[in-house]
Amino acid sequence: MHHETSNSETSANSKMRLLVERIRGLGVIRSKDLASLGIPRAYLGRLVERGVLMRSGRGVYVPTETDLSESHSLAEVARRVPGGVVCLLSALRFHGLTTQNPFEVWVAVRRGRRRPRVDYPPLRVMWFSGKAYEEGIEEHSIEGVTVRIYGAAKTVADCFKYRNKVGLDVALEALRECRRQRCARMDEMYQYARICRMDRVMQPYLEALT
Repeated sequence: MHHETSNSETSANSKMRLLVERIRGLGVIRSKDLASLGIPRAYLGRLVERGVLMRSGRGVYVPTETDLSESHSLAEVARRVPGGVVCLLSALRFHGLTTQNPFEVWVAVRRGRRRPRVDYPPLRVMWFSGKAYEEGIEEHSIEGVTVRIYGAAKTVADCFKYRNKVGLDVALEALRECRRQRCARMDEMYQYARICRMDRVMQPYLEALT
């Protein structure tokens, strides 16, 4: 009997080690991802009790030694919203172009796709189409996860396009900061202004900066 218990404990420890290694490799993991690993969800609770893992959101776990970056929620969204692109206020924050700290993660989804069903983190979904969706996407590694984020110039143009949602003051602040920090060339700014059909709106502000 003791031999069987020992084997059972060895198997459990092996599964927990596998789980920890997987989470450390990915940075984050969802409880529903465990099925593909053949690991019962109860193991998550055991590792939380031992202080090895911590729950960072509903069904989302990270290693306790992880230094959660401000962009942690962006990594979670990248895993949960295939095809999503971090945009507007969240992209501005990532690029250091705003003092705003949005509670929700702003994410662009191609028009025609279903609304993402995500319970955590909270999302602000925007529907983009054509070049406005496809152009200006950068890929950044955050906590081992590849996150798609619109670049600085594209994000500024998007903020002017959706100024009724983010505020004209936020768009103007972003434009000034983008220029001051030299995040983008003027020709890039004009390029994305045209793609977003904001060239006429942005032209006087761009000219004022030259």
